[in-house]
Amino acid sequence: MKCMKSILFGILFVAFFVFGILPSLGQAQLSQRKIVVFQTGVNEQAKDELISRTGGVKIKPLPLINAEVFLASPASIRALSLSSQVKRIDDDVQVFALGKPTYTQPAQTLPWGVDRVDAELAFTTNPGSAVKVGIVDTGIDLTHPDLALNIKGGVNTINPLKSANDDNGHGSHVAGTAAALNNTIGVVGVGPAVHLYAIKVLNKNGSGFLSDVIEGLQWAIANNMQVINMSLGTGSDIQSFRDAVVAVRNAGIVQAAAAGNSGGAVSFPAAYPEVIAVSATDQTNIIASFSSRGLEVDLASPGVSIPSTYKGGKYATLSGTSMASPHVAGAAALVLNTLVGIYDANGNGLWDPAEVQTKLEATSTDLGTAGKDNLYGAGLLNAFGASQ
Repeated sequence: MKCMKSILFGILFVAFFVFGILPSLGQAQLSQRKIVVFQTGVNEQAKDELISRTGGVKIKPLPLINAEVFLASPASIRALSLSSQVKRIDDDVQVFALGKPTYTQPAQTLPWGVDRVDAELAFTTNPGSAVKVGIVDTGIDLTHPDLALNIKGGVNTINPLKSANDDNGHGSHVAGTAAALNNTIGVVGVGPAVHLYAIKVLNKNGSGFLSDVIEGLQWAIANNMQVINMSLGTGSDIQSFRDAVVAVRNAGIVQAAAAGNSGGAVSFPAAYPEVIAVSATDQTNIIASFSSRGLEVDLASPGVSIPSTYKGGKYATLSGTSMASPHVAGAAALVLNTLVGIYDANGNGLWDPAEVQTKLEATSTDLGTAGKDNLYGAGLLNAFGASQ
């Protein structure tokens, strides 16, 4: 029943905002999907009782940010907002995959993006062995011959009773750029010996609710991911999203995210300072016209006509900052397999996310205006340089 209500709300969201349908009086009474964040110290029983008493229906808990997802009428939301136990109520906005498909069947080759960042030069000495990388996306093709041996687990936060298998293709493409096997078929990723984890938070249409993304981040922490890639985004700056991203950073996990495909402002979560925001370049090292830009951009990476793995054991060529970000996630895995050395800012002998980002930026190739700029950030990723 909870699942059906979530689906119903998603359909209404599309109707209201994509097709511009004005809600009738009857429609206005339908439940809204919200994230209610509670004050510190409020226990689970008190949370459930408060939501039930005010007429809401609980969907799932989000302990990562001390919150619960619920369906409620406008009257219920107003009543909850007046409770001293409630810190705030956030919209459970929709989040979208940030890729532009132009499908082809590539020949067996080294993808130009992996070549451009010189990742192939690191394969013999540092292929990212056993570093745990979570792909927060539409899932991964769990039986793909160019991925399967690297896939070590995963979760489906949309429907925990189902597998994390990719029913869209976007997540499989992202995973291949980060960590396709170095074998005799298809393509090869930046870190071909990385351990991949499919964190399915987006549906077959490449969209999903923010709460499902947050639950995926919660899983990443609980299962000791070292790097996560988020080739997804929303234009909405929601505090619950920021809180979750901060929690991931505090857990020591490196986060790479697509800057966005609007050609305008950087989307979230890439715009948050805890995340490495990645813009997209073409084969001439020029910023892609669609690539979002701004002070938040940290690095640039290939993102135009990128061949990689796809659902159904196939391959496809896609464009988007979604395709740029996993180059950086794969390179972060390579960094984690090196000694921290001169980048050890806190002197503990271990890599932390800020130190990994510092090395990725320090070893990048400056593009555009000298120094860090709004298009390329610190510059074009150099995976080989970062892997040494």
